[in-house]
Amino acid sequence: MDLFEYQARDLFESYGVPVLPGIIADTPEEVKAAAEKLGGVTVVKAQVKVGGRGKAGGVKVAKTPEDAEEAAKSILGLDIKGHVVKRVMVAGGARIAQEFYFSVLLDRSNRTFLSMTSYEGGMEIEQLAVERPEALARIEVNPLEGISEETAAAIATAANFPADLVPKVAPVIVKLWDVFVGEDATLVEVNPLVLTEEGDIIALDGKVSLDENADYRHAGHEALVDQGAVDPLEAKAKESHLNYVKLDGEVGIIGNGAGLVMSTLDVVSYAGERHGGVKPANFLDIGGGASAAVMAAGLDVILNDPQVKSVFVNVFGGITACDAVANGIVGALETLGDDASKPLVVRLDGNNVVEGRAILAEANHPLVTVVDTMDEAADKAAELAHAAA
Repeated sequence: MDLFEYQARDLFESYGVPVLPGIIADTPEEVKAAAEKLGGVTVVKAQVKVGGRGKAGGVKVAKTPEDAEEAAKSILGLDIKGHVVKRVMVAGGARIAQEFYFSVLLDRSNRTFLSMTSYEGGMEIEQLAVERPEALARIEVNPLEGISEETAAAIATAANFPADLVPKVAPVIVKLWDVFVGEDATLVEVNPLVLTEEGDIIALDGKVSLDENADYRHAGHEALVDQGAVDPLEAKAKESHLNYVKLDGEVGIIGNGAGLVMSTLDVVSYAGERHGGVKPANFLDIGGGASAAVMAAGLDVILNDPQVKSVFVNVFGGITACDAVANGIVGALETLGDDASKPLVVRLDGNNVVEGRAILAEANHPLVTVVDTMDEAADKAAELAHAAA
């Protein structure tokens, strides 16, 4: 989960990272009031989860509250790379002497943590990494040891910070590492990290990505979710503890096991090319258990997607046998009643497949078509989706 800048700022402050005061606002009037409260020069900053805000006109310096109000009028509603600005942060101003860069991230390719630091900030870090890679210090961080004051000093030195600045920057790097570990983040980035004319080091702009797999350890993370961006179907699936991802297609997919579901997406995509270009509508893995309750929850999510025209249930019986899956499908359709109104193509294979198919045959539900093979079932589901489109 990526955080807005103001959320990152608040996290930084809670860990003792030096930041500027900031107040969020949703209207020009609120922006003016915030600027009056902060006093002096302020900066009105668009709150969107995308880079390049300054170049797009989403960051403006205001000398007076009236200037801040006018800046808000031009920023709120602005489209920045497909992200419409609905909220801004009014931040205190700073007299910047120099700009630096620091980040710590999960390096998946090397299965470790990596710090990236540069004495040169204020520009696209990707551009710097390509044009002048020697200006960007890449230091692996031992997960067991973390970043101590000594390690932080070594990182700053490797990034070409002058000796007199290292003692000032190192403690801030340690605190940013504390944020990274304490919040189970996959990225903590500050661009720029600045030296003010008064000699202070301040995290002027922060970017934080949190590992959602660790949410169970952080009750407060739920409050950080951007509810306006959450797909209602994904939220409904999450409530039922289903592994669901919404896609842009017409064939609903239910399978047991991530690998099988991924394969199902592929065969449906291939079959869809023969039937008007229909595509998978979702990824839904019901896992090892396919009880009536689990199947009903899955079907309830998929059938409430207006884009879905047919559903492909693709299950390989293992720990959960096919007869249990079949009973789950029958029970789910009984539970849903009239809410189940779209055709289902079912392919069962594996443990107790004969018994499972017999259960579906006996139920003889008008919406259910049982097909023996995965490819044939995908073709049938694509055909039905195209016919209903």
